[in-house]
Amino acid sequence: MENREKLIVRASWVSIVGNALLSVLKIVVGFWAGSLAVVADGIDSAGDIIASVITLITAHVVTRPPDLKFVYGYERADTIASKILSFIVFFAGAQLAISTIHRLTEGISLEIPSMMAIYVTIFSISGKAFLAWYQYRIGKKTGSLMLQANSRNMLGDVIISLAVLTGLFFTFLLKMPVLDTVTALLVSIWIMYVAFKIFRESSIELMDAVEDESIYDRIFSAISRVEGASNPHRARVRKIGHQYMVAIDVEVDGDISVNKAHQVAHQVEEQIRAELSDVYDVLVHTEPIGDDGTEEKFGISQENLQKLKKKKK
Repeated sequence: MENREKLIVRASWVSIVGNALLSVLKIVVGFWAGSLAVVADGIDSAGDIIASVITLITAHVVTRPPDLKFVYGYERADTIASKILSFIVFFAGAQLAISTIHRLTEGISLEIPSMMAIYVTIFSISGKAFLAWYQYRIGKKTGSLMLQANSRNMLGDVIISLAVLTGLFFTFLLKMPVLDTVTALLVSIWIMYVAFKIFRESSIELMDAVEDESIYDRIFSAISRVEGASNPHRARVRKIGHQYMVAIDVEVDGDISVNKAHQVAHQVEEQIRAELSDVYDVLVHTEPIGDDGTEEKFGISQENLQKLKKKKK
């Protein structure tokens, strides 16, 4: 695969240039055409420029090698960047909501926007759809949470632009300029919702949780293929950037040599790496059969995994 940093940097520059063009176009045309909804759409695109700049900076940070202070490396800078992005997006949405509510409550005189507002919105939908697809494709290829968050934000922009287009259509059809302002308010609410989703997803990773809970079934399945390894327990999985960090305890015959126990542990690691893609590291602790540390508070065993599944049903 092409260098991960280069792919992320390229995707970031495509996003910056594309969003800059769309943002300037929508803000200028929105003011000229008298459409607050189009201006709001342009402000949202301006937020995407900031997001892409953050991604660009993050791409250089995450590639730094581990050091004495950050022994696990800098991969989680990607997650922190997603958290920052969520605050920026939410602030933009909140400011827009305040402006539109003020406009509606103060009874400011409204006029029917120019038809140019519709043309620029249609162009924006096409451009944003391409940018969202491109960011998502590179985000999945590189495993970048930040790019994937950015792509979802842009997909939300496509929906926003469609809402703006619908609002403009009814504004012209019904000759009611207030609909343009109402559309801008709905856009602001959507922006804040997208920000909340990005915040939630980045929080999951920072709390050392995993979205895909089936990963534990896959780990236990992989260990079942290793002769001499039994009762896998205290399984703990967390993500560092786009990679999995796995820690697990397995039981082995207490009478075998240290070398043999080490071989079993090494085979467990190999099977887990074969089962999961993007593994950062696997830590395997071996202990004699019967000494499963049931008093331990942390981790997942096959037994309690089944109990947890039953509770969810």
